[in-house]
Amino acid sequence: MTYAAYKTANKASTKVFGMAGILDTGRYQAFLANALNVSPKDIHSLLLGGHGDTMVPLPRYTSVSGIPITDLLAKAEIDKIVERTKKGGGELVNLMGTSAWYAPGAAVAQMVEAIVDDERRIFPVCTLLQGEYGIKDIYLGVPVILGKNGIEEVIEINLNKGEQKMLEASAASVKSVMKVLDDMKII
Repeated sequence: MTYAAYKTANKASTKVFGMAGILDTGRYQAFLANALNVSPKDIHSLLLGGHGDTMVPLPRYTSVSGIPITDLLAKAEIDKIVERTKKGGGELVNLMGTSAWYAPGAAVAQMVEAIVDDERRIFPVCTLLQGEYGIKDIYLGVPVILGKNGIEEVIEINLNKGEQKMLEASAASVKSVMKVLDDMKII
């Protein structure tokens, strides 16, 4: 969706970006908070990649008030939460009979506030990558700084080999969807 918006908007890529990373991160935090019986406000986490089954939750970049999640939950429990997060959108559709509407609106509101108030907040946002993470010409979720100019900076975190491989697989999946749009030649 973000790629389609970019192709039709005739705006700089720093002004056209998507909110799925914030939405997915919120779900991840909610599932972790439930497992730990703590407030999701105390959970700091990060997801990369596409929206859906190929997203890349990063447990080693996840903490509860600075305490690494790996100190609080067993690997098996974390893996279960990661898988639930990847399928969280489908879970909601099955429960509600429709797609979510409140959570995406709340994610967009956070982004608008960060831009209007020039807060320079760091969010996982779907943005056009031009070589970051070794990936080019694709819209993909990565951490960025959002401020008055939209995307002020793409932040490249250090990924281990496994995380990089998952991100590249997610990118390939997203690229195949982008190709479908390109092949339609409607934009």
